[in-house]
Amino acid sequence: MRILIYSYNYYPEPIGIAPLMTELAQGLVKRGHQVRVVTGMPNYPQRRIYPQYEGKFYLTEEHNGVTIQRSYLRVNGPHPTLLDRLLLDGSFVVSSAVQAFRGWRPDVIFSTMPPLPICVPVAFYGWIRACPIVLNVQDIVSEAAVRVGLVKKNGLLVRIADALEKLAYCTASQVSVIDSGFIKKLHSQGVPPEKIVCVPNWVDVNFIRPLPKESNSFRETHKLQGKFVVLYAGNIALTQGLQTVVQAAARLKHIPEIAFVIVGESTALARLQEDCETYKANNVMLLPFEPREKLPELLAAADVSLVVQKRRVTNFNMPSKIQVILASGRAILASVPETGTAQKAVQQSGGGVVVAPEDSQALADAVEDLYLHPAKVDALGEQGRNYAVENYGFEEALNHYEALFAAVAASHAEKILAPIKIR
Repeated sequence: MRILIYSYNYYPEPIGIAPLMTELAQGLVKRGHQVRVVTGMPNYPQRRIYPQYEGKFYLTEEHNGVTIQRSYLRVNGPHPTLLDRLLLDGSFVVSSAVQAFRGWRPDVIFSTMPPLPICVPVAFYGWIRACPIVLNVQDIVSEAAVRVGLVKKNGLLVRIADALEKLAYCTASQVSVIDSGFIKKLHSQGVPPEKIVCVPNWVDVNFIRPLPKESNSFRETHKLQGKFVVLYAGNIALTQGLQTVVQAAARLKHIPEIAFVIVGESTALARLQEDCETYKANNVMLLPFEPREKLPELLAAADVSLVVQKRRVTNFNMPSKIQVILASGRAILASVPETGTAQKAVQQSGGGVVVAPEDSQALADAVEDLYLHPAKVDALGEQGRNYAVENYGFEEALNHYEALFAAVAASHAEKILAPIKIR
C-alpha cells in the first residue's frame, strides 16, 4: 500500500507524538509499504526551529526508507500566546497542503490530532485525491482547552474547535483512539460506534527495556550513585503541574538518600528553578533533554518514575510516557485524577502506585513509602514490564494499523467501483 502520514510532529523531535509516528512509518516501510510523511519543520519541545532547518520553507528528505516532506511553521518562541498558537497552526495548514500534493496519490491517509486545524488540509486533500482517511485522536482539544483554563467554556474558540472536530470525524472513514475512555465523548459528538477503533499507543519494548542501575552512565555523570532516584522526564506544560513535585521534594529534604530529577525543556526548567528556590528544594536536580538514543539509560537510572497531571485535565488524557516507563521496568508513581484514563492504565498494569493530583503531601508520603520498601519497588517494576510486553508492544499495534489501513482502502475501492458495476 501507499500510505500518507499527516502529522505535525515527526523525527527528529524526541518526545510526544513524534517518536510514535516515526516508529509507525518505519515499521510500515519494513513490511513493504510505501510511506511518505507530511510534517512541519522540527521545533518541539523547545518551540524553536532546529538550527539545521532554519530559514527553510519546504524541504523533502528521506530517513530509514520514509519520504519526509517538511513545510514552513511560524514559530514564535517557547512562550506562545493564544495568537501565536493560532498563527502556528494556520501556517502549517497552508504550507503543508502544498507538500501533500507533491507526491504520489496514497491508498490511505493517516492523520493525527491535535493539532486540531490539521483536519482542514487533510479533508481537502482527501476529497481532491479521493482517498480515505484514518483519523488518530490523541486528545480532544475542545474539552482539554477548557479544562486547563486556556479558553472559556462555550466561548467562540471552543465552538470553532468543536466544529473542526466534527469536520474531522465526518470526513474520516475510521477514527482510532488511544483508550476506550475517548469513546463516550466521541459518541456525544455524533461519531457512530462502528466508526471508532481503539488502538493504544505503543512502545518499542526492545529499545526501551530494563537495564541495571549499577554502572549506569546517567547516574555516574550526575553523581547519583547510591541515591533513591525519583525521575520525571518529559513535557512540562499546562496539564502537568510540576510544582507539586518540587513541593513534595521539599518535604523530603530530611532524607538525603532521596533525589528528585526532572528532565525537560530548558525554558520550562528555568521556571521550575524559581520554585526550587522558593520552597528550598535543594534535593531537586533539573536537567535538559538528552538525545533519544540515551533514553533507555536515562529511564534505567530511576528507582521510581513519575506521571503527573493536574486535577482538571480531561478524564481521557493518556500520557504516552506510561507505556514507556512500564517497558523500562521501573515502578510508576502517578499523581493523577482518580477517575481518569491514566489512573486506570497504571492500576491495570500493576506497575505503579496512584495518589491524588496536586497533593504534595500525598506524593511525598508515597515516595517515602517506596523508598522504605525496595522489594515493593522491584515487584512493581517487574509487573509493569510484563504488562507492557503483553499489551503495548509495537508489533501488535503495527498489526492493528496495517490491517485497519488495508480494510479502509479496500472498502473505499469497493465504493468507487460499485457504480461502475451497476452500469
